[in-house]
Amino acid sequence: MKLDARIATLDDLDILNEFQQALITVERPMDASLRQTGLMYYYDLAELITAKESDVMVVCHQGEIVGSGYGLIKAHERDIFVTKHYGYIGFMYVKEAYRGQGVGQLVLKKLVEWFKERDITDIRLEVYDNNPGAIKAYQKAGFQSHLIEMQLKVE
Repeated sequence: MKLDARIATLDDLDILNEFQQALITVERPMDASLRQTGLMYYYDLAELITAKESDVMVVCHQGEIVGSGYGLIKAHERDIFVTKHYGYIGFMYVKEAYRGQGVGQLVLKKLVEWFKERDITDIRLEVYDNNPGAIKAYQKAGFQSHLIEMQLKVE
């Protein structure tokens, strides 16, 4: 299967917002702290597309967008790290029919290249611990567990 990757444009917003809603639908059962009904948005995709320090990558098959992810350059909040900035990856989504076919790996590869072009050597992302498919995909791309966030629900 021939896949093409490119930087998203504002013309892609409709499909990307569909992806965002599909991603939220998948993740709501993984996180009881999220509102479980109603429309909501994790990301301001127009801002991520147009901002200087971020880009949204899409992967297309025969002209159809089938996967996405964004790269964002963030500044460390404290001056204790080796680097002043790090790369953050989010909005990783692959249409169900295309999962397991290298779409997500291509998004990650292109985002890593995007960060390298900007001299960003530390790249991070977050994934729910009860999402083994995503964890496996990130590990396949070379990511390693780094920090565990823990949560306590007080009744």
